[in-house]
Amino acid sequence: MPKGSNAPVPATALRIEMGWRSGPGVPDADASALLLAGGKVRSDGDFVFYNQPAHASGAVRHEGKRSAGERVTDTLFVDLARVESGIERIVLAASADGGTFGQVPDLYVEVTDTGGGAVVARFDSPGASVETAFVLGELYRRQGNWKFRAVGQGYSSGLEGLATDFGITVDEPQHAAPPRPPAAAPPTPAAAPPVPPPVTMPPPTTAPVPLPPPPAAAPAAPVRLSKVTLTKAAPSVSLAKQGGTSGAMRVNLNWQMRKQFPGFGGRWGAGQGNLDLDLCALYELADGRKGVVQALGNAFGSLNRPPYIHLDGDDRTGAVTSGENLTINLDHKQDFRRILVFVTLYEGAASFADLHATVTLQPQHGAAIDFSLDECTVPSTVCALALITHTGGDLVVQREARYLVPERGVSPQRTIDRAYGWGMNWTPGRK
Repeated sequence: MPKGSNAPVPATALRIEMGWRSGPGVPDADASALLLAGGKVRSDGDFVFYNQPAHASGAVRHEGKRSAGERVTDTLFVDLARVESGIERIVLAASADGGTFGQVPDLYVEVTDTGGGAVVARFDSPGASVETAFVLGELYRRQGNWKFRAVGQGYSSGLEGLATDFGITVDEPQHAAPPRPPAAAPPTPAAAPPVPPPVTMPPPTTAPVPLPPPPAAAPAAPVRLSKVTLTKAAPSVSLAKQGGTSGAMRVNLNWQMRKQFPGFGGRWGAGQGNLDLDLCALYELADGRKGVVQALGNAFGSLNRPPYIHLDGDDRTGAVTSGENLTINLDHKQDFRRILVFVTLYEGAASFADLHATVTLQPQHGAAIDFSLDECTVPSTVCALALITHTGGDLVVQREARYLVPERGVSPQRTIDRAYGWGMNWTPGRK
């Protein structure tokens, strides 16, 4: 589609894919959507992006990023049947992380009918320079029907500038002014204390006493655009410094195959054959209790009682929204001593080689934390992902990304236990 053109959208369930070609010096990018009424969002809840991945109506959700060779995609799902009547447009945007879109080749947006798989519309961006955010397209109502328009409008002010332009309140760090020294005051003579006026009591009455007005509702918290990517050079982060001090924190693992293995049918990607990765967590509580949360042995844990960690399910697809998820109750952070999040290869491949995996920790309050695993070059079936340690009242997340090779006859769980000195007794288990 050329810039400015439009096309009808005959389907209601849509996959919105924003993609580009990766390579040396190419910054990362992130997809987002804004639901507009009268050209603006109604509230900050109408902004769907990596730190706020689902709209309350269920009409739009952020499904996450995939890599396949040199191609990277970030995906949104839109259910037009669930879009509220007051919403007139859904703006589809991308923001660059660590560079400009002049460094991002082959940027495009593609709208696909999830029911039949047909491409409804595609717009290839004609090029960019200093822009750090782009409105690639929009879905809009016209005479009771939905259409897609190719927009191609850039912003040099990044995701923050784009978001505020549509009415989003963005959380910005506040820089406090240095305290001023107290000024010296001249001495004053002591004065006699004032005499209070006489108190006049009102006459008795049977009229009801009016109640004070209810307090005004507190303004909604501003949207946080920040996210943290852990690397070898910067492997750790404080949850408290990122605002993640309470609520639930979801730990998500998603994966794709880099190439096709024997016995894996169809296109290569996530969810092929019987590939089964298990997200697990070793925990040690402040009172000394130790244990494991994992699908093996149905040890799914609990969120509201010890260990305050819960495994949502056992997934075999690697999808961001339904994949392997652990939830950690940060309201009980004082009850944790340490948590080691790890993954085991249960079946479907001999090792993690040629498997691309991404870990995302999403606190309910605070910035998202993510990192990718390095390429596996050893016959590993267990990988330590992240170590979360209680330090000085805070929880510190440390990127591990450490592949381990079990000895013959030694389970992956026992291997990870020995490497980190957990000291537990293990017995055989099954799903």
